[in-house]
Amino acid sequence: MSAPRLSDLRACLDGVIPAMLCTCDLAGVPNVAYISQVFYVDERHVALSFQFFNKTRQNILAHPRATVLLLDPRTVEYWRLHIRYLRTESEGPVFESMKAQLAGIASHAGLADVFRLRGSDIYEVEAIEPVPGEPLPPPPERAGWLPALRACGERLSRCASLDDALEALLATLTGPLDIAHAMVLMLDEQSQCLYTVASRGYATSGVGSEIRMGQGVIGVAARERTPVRISHMTNAAHYSQAMRSSFEQDAHDVEPATEIPYPGLPQPHSQLAVPVQAAGRLLGVVFAESPHDLRFSHRDEDALVVLAGHLGAIMGLLQSVGEAAEAEVAAPAQPRPSRGEALRVKRFAANESIFLGEDYLIKGVAGAILWKLVRDHVAEGRTEFTNRELRLDPSLGLPDVTDNLEARLLLLQRRLQEHGPHVRIEKTGRGRFRLVVARPLQLVEA
Repeated sequence: MSAPRLSDLRACLDGVIPAMLCTCDLAGVPNVAYISQVFYVDERHVALSFQFFNKTRQNILAHPRATVLLLDPRTVEYWRLHIRYLRTESEGPVFESMKAQLAGIASHAGLADVFRLRGSDIYEVEAIEPVPGEPLPPPPERAGWLPALRACGERLSRCASLDDALEALLATLTGPLDIAHAMVLMLDEQSQCLYTVASRGYATSGVGSEIRMGQGVIGVAARERTPVRISHMTNAAHYSQAMRSSFEQDAHDVEPATEIPYPGLPQPHSQLAVPVQAAGRLLGVVFAESPHDLRFSHRDEDALVVLAGHLGAIMGLLQSVGEAAEAEVAAPAQPRPSRGEALRVKRFAANESIFLGEDYLIKGVAGAILWKLVRDHVAEGRTEFTNRELRLDPSLGLPDVTDNLEARLLLLQRRLQEHGPHVRIEKTGRGRFRLVVARPLQLVEA
């Protein structure tokens, strides 16, 4: 039997069953304590969370060698790590990843101070020792994940729009990777919120619902720009209730009718959030969850990191290609006659919220975009528009040229589709789209 590798023990590092750390002082007196995190750094190193200055901390600073007892929750097999303290890091990717994991668990639960990470103690793993026993056979690995990644990467490379790319990603998650509940959120840099642009597996799509930076697993993954995976949420119900109560508190600052319900599971037991980045810039988050414990392994995290990287790259490419193509002029289509009773489109300038009839539709920059479109349509009869003219229009308040306008238009398009057939947006080419209006519009400003 070959010597075990640290990567073979990653299932022991999820914190399902707390690890035990044994240290001793200079007199050789041992001290045993439970620890909240044993974090995989690489094949030679782990990191332990430094949260309190206690007897364990005193011993490590005086005598750097220690032993960690790990338990594999799948096989009930114990492993002993012989480790040597090297240093404490209070910044950098390891620290941020550990801090994000702790913050994701503590968020909205009133435990942020208790779970505050002071530092990441880096240890060299000098030896890995199996503890004699009778472990259970390991569960079979889910097959087909690597071919699924390849197929999704190839499909993404052929995508000509953000809509196609999101469909390819979610089809891979809910198909070959067997993730039943997933969503993609994009970053609004102005408001520092993430808004849902696509989802699968929920009773409602939740398109347009918002998560603040730092809020819950999604917001923490975005803020820290690192994957956050929680595999055993023992207080899942309390966590979810707190998530929803935070939305209710936010409603005091914004008209309640302008809040789109967050579509997440009421009682998730496993969650995984991975940031989407391109050229060092945060674009959004890919999020998956499950009602079952231990649903997402390190391998699932690895897979989502790869897919999020593909999505970020294709989004950056589509934006640059789209900007180049916006100079092309499309032949205008004949306006379709509007018939029937006038549809009232009401705008609240305070937050650019738009109502169609009595129903809330959208707010923010997407709301400002729709108001420009319907205003130009009513005043000039226009139906053909380009991304370029929107980007150059100062009244819309787009942050800068790097803003993902395509994501905002996709959000608006999907919200209109959910509302009904009377007002729609149709893509007519790269960087071009058409406003389709089936009823006369009555514009009202409040």
